[in-house]
Amino acid sequence: MKKIGRFHVLTDTLLQTHFSHVELAELAIAGGADTIQFRQKEGATRELIRVAEQMQRLCAGAGVTFIVNDRVDVAIAAGAKGVHLGQEDFPIPLARKLLGEEAIIGGSASTLEEARQCLLDGADYVGFGPVFPTASKQDAAPASGLDLLRRVVDAIPLPIIAIGGITQENAPRVTKAGVHGIAVISAVCCQKDPEEATLCLRRLLEPERNG
Repeated sequence: MKKIGRFHVLTDTLLQTHFSHVELAELAIAGGADTIQFRQKEGATRELIRVAEQMQRLCAGAGVTFIVNDRVDVAIAAGAKGVHLGQEDFPIPLARKLLGEEAIIGGSASTLEEARQCLLDGADYVGFGPVFPTASKQDAAPASGLDLLRRVVDAIPLPIIAIGGITQENAPRVTKAGVHGIAVISAVCCQKDPEEATLCLRRLLEPERNG
């Protein structure tokens, strides 16, 4: 049984330079993230593998799922649990051949049609968004809004992970749309205290704990 987390934190060292990928992973795990995604679009492959290996060891020790954004080769080399692939990234069916049936493969979608394609291609979950306007991704599609997010949740029989512009302020509205979980970058990575930011968001995902 594949464990698709409910709270994905994507590490980033372009939007901020105070914390390394490994430090962000450590802080996010301490705050309650159940999935860490290594997101690094540039750099020497050997260095990416070295960092990914450190993150994989950290996640494995904490019982947290570790996936790599885009780079199937880095995921294989580091022993990651899987990959997350965008519309222009490595094809999902080919990634499945290379990684095997046990790997977790997520696909990005910004429209209902793209979400359907992720399903047809064999993705294990869909990262849908951006739900709200975001500055974290330069080539981000226009914000989809909550209405389209609800339609995707209703139409696609896969776990839907909402991403894009999610903050402590709007996270409750996102979870009410029926999503399986959320993914964030700036809301954790760009905060002064990433651990505390993660903890606050995690609490919002578990309303039963709020009494």
